[in-house]
Amino acid sequence: MKSFDIVVVGAGIVGCAVARELSRAGMRVGIVEGGAHRGATAAGMGHVVVMDDSPAQLVLTQYSCSLWRKEADHLPVAVEYEGFGTIWIAANDEEMEEVHAKHAIYAQTGVVSAVLNAAELVMAEPNLRKDLAGGLLVPHDAVIYPPAAAEFFLSEAQRLGAALFRSRAVQASHGEVSLEDGTLLQAERIVLATGTECDLLSALPLQKRKGHLAITDRYPGFLCHQLVELGYLKSAHKLVADSVAFNIQPRQTGQLLIGSSRQYGDDDPGVDAAILRQMLERAVSYMPALAGMSVLRVWTGFRAATLDKLPLIGPAAGLSDDTSLWLAAGFEGLGITNALGAARLLLDGLLNRTPEIDAGPYLPARMVNRMEIARA
Repeated sequence: MKSFDIVVVGAGIVGCAVARELSRAGMRVGIVEGGAHRGATAAGMGHVVVMDDSPAQLVLTQYSCSLWRKEADHLPVAVEYEGFGTIWIAANDEEMEEVHAKHAIYAQTGVVSAVLNAAELVMAEPNLRKDLAGGLLVPHDAVIYPPAAAEFFLSEAQRLGAALFRSRAVQASHGEVSLEDGTLLQAERIVLATGTECDLLSALPLQKRKGHLAITDRYPGFLCHQLVELGYLKSAHKLVADSVAFNIQPRQTGQLLIGSSRQYGDDDPGVDAAILRQMLERAVSYMPALAGMSVLRVWTGFRAATLDKLPLIGPAAGLSDDTSLWLAAGFEGLGITNALGAARLLLDGLLNRTPEIDAGPYLPARMVNRMEIARA
């Protein structure tokens, strides 16, 4: 049996960021990764973005984005951190009202943004269709390559003494983690950061939400910012119906990463041709020149979603009577953005010290009442 202060189960970007943060604090850390492809980390877009779907989401994403910016100059080139900024696209006057409302919210909370009128939007992104109403530029948002970031955080954790175990965890409770290869790990605390692979705690209130992405051949200079239609927020709100939204990201290679889709109740990892077609048609409707471009690859992934669209960060109290279990899960599409903030909050909780932001909205115990209401 091998003993640690903390065992982190899951080596996606959140688990690796948590392992690094705990190792930095001098804790003896074990980290377990049983999958070959790091789930949502390998499948996601890599958008580091401030989101204001709710006040709590705004606080956490703003905090996490600030931590990414502090690290930016020290990240390896392979992480591909680029401060491209985001432009939220308004298709009509009604959405321009949302742009101004979003701008006001950001101004109140210290997030830098600028309203673009129609002409300014064309200047910023000439390949958008010309009848759009305008947009909101958030210049400090960024883009990364998530697998490289996870690998960097993991290597840093290992450099600081963390031990990596490449085997699937088949049981994790009461201070013990059993691995498929027969290894038994013991720790005072266990952090579950397993994304959608949540069978280690059956009470976890998570749902899989399938998404599609497509990447094109190289078209350098075609796109300068991450572009997202304002309707994306409405799409993300839908809890049942399938949806697509225009979301496109420039890569350092000159390739274009095109999203996005959201589906509940489809556990098949295969590409859904109908949803993919809708997603690409949506993208072409905003950027007509995309129709003539070559798509090199299409893939799917699964987001781990909670009922209130906020992650579970902290002790699993209320979901389990096992006091050794802590959670860093349920990030849906914001695991890349929130990895660093979640790691800080988790460490603060474990050390019983005051965090830089209020941790209350993200504590797993909040889900107990919501689940009871949903069952009523």
